[in-house]
Amino acid sequence: MKLSGPLLSKINKALAKDLLAVSKRLAQKDSTIWGPGTQAASFLGWIDLPVKSRELMPELDSLAAWARTNNLSRVILCGIGGSTLAAEVIAAAYKREVIVVDSTHPAQVLKASATDLIKSVIVISSKSGTTIETVSHLKYFTAKLIELGLEPKDHLVIITDPKTPLDISSRQQGLRVVNADPNVGGRFSALSAFGLVPAALMGIDVSVLLDDAEILTQSLAKDESPAVSIACLLFTETEQFLNLCDLNSNLPGLSEWIEQLIAESTGKNNQGRLPVVISNPSEAIEDFIIGFSEGNFDVIIEATLGEQFILWEWITALLCYLLKVDPFNQPNVAEAKERTAQILLNMSNNRFVIPEPTLENSNYAIYSNQKISKLHDFLNTPALYFAVMAYLARGQDDEILKLNSVISKKIGKPVTFGWGPRFLHSTGQFHKGGQPNGCFIQVTAEISPQLEVPGEHFTFNNLLMAQALGDGLALIERNLPLIRIHLKDTRKGIASLLLDF
Repeated sequence: MKLSGPLLSKINKALAKDLLAVSKRLAQKDSTIWGPGTQAASFLGWIDLPVKSRELMPELDSLAAWARTNNLSRVILCGIGGSTLAAEVIAAAYKREVIVVDSTHPAQVLKASATDLIKSVIVISSKSGTTIETVSHLKYFTAKLIELGLEPKDHLVIITDPKTPLDISSRQQGLRVVNADPNVGGRFSALSAFGLVPAALMGIDVSVLLDDAEILTQSLAKDESPAVSIACLLFTETEQFLNLCDLNSNLPGLSEWIEQLIAESTGKNNQGRLPVVISNPSEAIEDFIIGFSEGNFDVIIEATLGEQFILWEWITALLCYLLKVDPFNQPNVAEAKERTAQILLNMSNNRFVIPEPTLENSNYAIYSNQKISKLHDFLNTPALYFAVMAYLARGQDDEILKLNSVISKKIGKPVTFGWGPRFLHSTGQFHKGGQPNGCFIQVTAEISPQLEVPGEHFTFNNLLMAQALGDGLALIERNLPLIRIHLKDTRKGIASLLLDF
């Protein structure tokens, strides 16, 4: 790998020396690095993955051979957050096709199930085995396979930790199960079964990823460690924001994987570092820009994908030491989950009270805890950044991505973007646990018809809306500025938003 860029001259040598000593402790899996009361003792398995994951190779080879023999040429990957992000980057880097279902939006589920399931292997990924999105995907695709006269066990592959409810039930049904390392957290799991099983099914030689990661690991606790250098800069040269840019990179999507890793790991105790993913350096509001190929960046990290994965995991662990936060927990993610569950229950019992909009026109209704007379007023709310959270269909409603640049140009502040509910397992932790200086823009929409979740009292439509409302409640309870824009017609509503903001 190669590290370059003008900001490297600002590395604090004294801090780097101290952090190198911490890096050596990290190499020895010292769980006391982050202080008492952390979850580190149970989640340091990622350090060994470049070597330990080789134990999976016979199982991966067998799975890949089974898929080839049965002409299962399409890979559908169902999961959320760390269960899918790394695999999606791997697919893009190797120019392989994977259909990712990381949403509860009915359109994304229907689009995936409209493919030729006879030729598909459906990978269900959930570390806990209880993730509501992924369990719902499993129920839907199982019913769909049966409806088509296909045996679920001939098309489903389950990835989960040992002894989870999903592990136990899947084995009872005779499904193929690959157990992940229980000592590896989801966002640190790129080189575990969660990243490698889908890659192997796509026909990728995962040993190359492991080889590159293993070689780089040997330098991360030595002088001139790139992990130490980057962690130092993220601590001293920015108090909150950093820009990540994939421009001209041969690893598209890497920035979004890093975004999840850093935001969810550091965003706690009202502090942290918030990555802002940009497509061009000219879009950066703050000065700190990291790129992955030669260009106009403050720091350039040119490396293979295996090197990038292990490097950023080390960077994140070291940065959390400097910030004095536990890199392995996500204490505020549960807030939205609990509120979502209650809203779903109220919906099923007909006790859910539909809120009254603050404002309404022919294209959308607005709900907000701020006093506004028109949509644009929300942009005047005091904040250091704005977050757009779109509970729409990724790949179908991508026009909404333009909202970022529209808002950023008008307010001159960083604007992040997240697809709901995926971001709840990423920047969602930072929104509630990081610096409390953001403004939050939710975009929801009317969706019809209802798409049933087999065996459940709710539909995918209900679940998606409950997730938006649940996270909204968690933000409002923290007195954070929130606006929800509910589109009456998605296409027309997005076009109107781009004009009205």
